[in-house]
Amino acid sequence: MLDARLETVLSLIRAPVHADIGSDHAGLPLELVRRGHIERGVIVELNSGPLENARQAVARAGLGDRLDVRAGDGLDPLAPGEVPSVSLTGLGALTMRGILERGAARQVRPDALVVQPNDNPAPLREWALGAGYHLRAERLASGYWTYPVLRFERADGPDPAYDGLPREAARRYGPLLLHEASALLRQQVHADVTRLTPLAAPGRPAALELATAQAALAWLDGQTSLDAGAER
Repeated sequence: MLDARLETVLSLIRAPVHADIGSDHAGLPLELVRRGHIERGVIVELNSGPLENARQAVARAGLGDRLDVRAGDGLDPLAPGEVPSVSLTGLGALTMRGILERGAARQVRPDALVVQPNDNPAPLREWALGAGYHLRAERLASGYWTYPVLRFERADGPDPAYDGLPREAARRYGPLLLHEASALLRQQVHADVTRLTPLAAPGRPAALELATAQAALAWLDGQTSLDAGAER
């Protein structure tokens, strides 16, 4: 059984071969195979404990012929062009960005990336804008906190997902999520405005964060007004 966070990640993955980086007990890749989302998978683990957990889970499931468990750091165990799809979950956005940058330096650039950072995903959106990836889907999953899940795909030219949106708000909260204007996103933005308001003295980083949250809230309120006008 996967929690809501990993179920959301799973929903954005479909590929003949997929690599899950930092899989721990291998729950996600096991379900990807069982549900037919992938034909084969690679599981990468850096530390010995999670590596052994993954090997045992794959062996118990009888899927050793379809899931290859490898020791290594990030994308290092993958050869250029070996896998078209990669997921990274449960890490900080800056850590994930470093893994992707090091992989790109070795020419490991999958066609599709699904990432679920445990914090502000803006560094990943910024990386994608300069690395030849477009944002194709993004979701919010409820859990211990609200988890963003993003799918990037390799593409040429500027990413059209950001067109017409306040740029910093779109990088922080997600261009596709802003267009969707879900109740969960509204809760997140309102919570940020409430949290940052007493901290936002002029010149402090919190002032810039508050301005970004307020821009997102203004966009969402504008979308609500447009929707209400269309209904009338």
